[in-house]
Amino acid sequence: MTTAHDFDFLHGDWTIRNRRRENYLDPSSGWQEFPATHRCWALFDGAANVDEMDCPSQGFKGATLRLFDPAAKEWSLYWSSSRTGTLEPPVRGGFGDDGRGVFEGDDSYAGTPIRVRFLWLQVTPTSARWEQAFRTDEDGDWLTNWIMDFTRV
Repeated sequence: MTTAHDFDFLHGDWTIRNRRRENYLDPSSGWQEFPATHRCWALFDGAANVDEMDCPSQGFKGATLRLFDPAAKEWSLYWSSSRTGTLEPPVRGGFGDDGRGVFEGDDSYAGTPIRVRFLWLQVTPTSARWEQAFRTDEDGDWLTNWIMDFTRV
């Protein structure tokens, strides 16, 4: 069940191993790998948090704002990159009894309308996995295009 403390595991410092498709919509696209550092801190007594990811080899930083809506029992996650300086449309969702976090929303990629899905998987006190996937139609298959493996510092 989704609660205001679902993301408490993420607070603190991490290293990240990133794997990202060169073209997010092309299943035959090659993958690039790069390291990052990450720091997350709580707001609103845990019912919100902010993080910053630094990817020096890629020349950008990213930030996520996560907000818990207690009435809806749902999280909204907003991403921004130093390359754009704008907030992307949110993905919304929560964590199931199995510990798996699923968050979805609508966006566009290179002018194509897409459905976005973030997954939080394999969460432990010292590691976690995040995956991003897109699909271009309601019944289409998800194409995973970014995987982050977190290790606590």
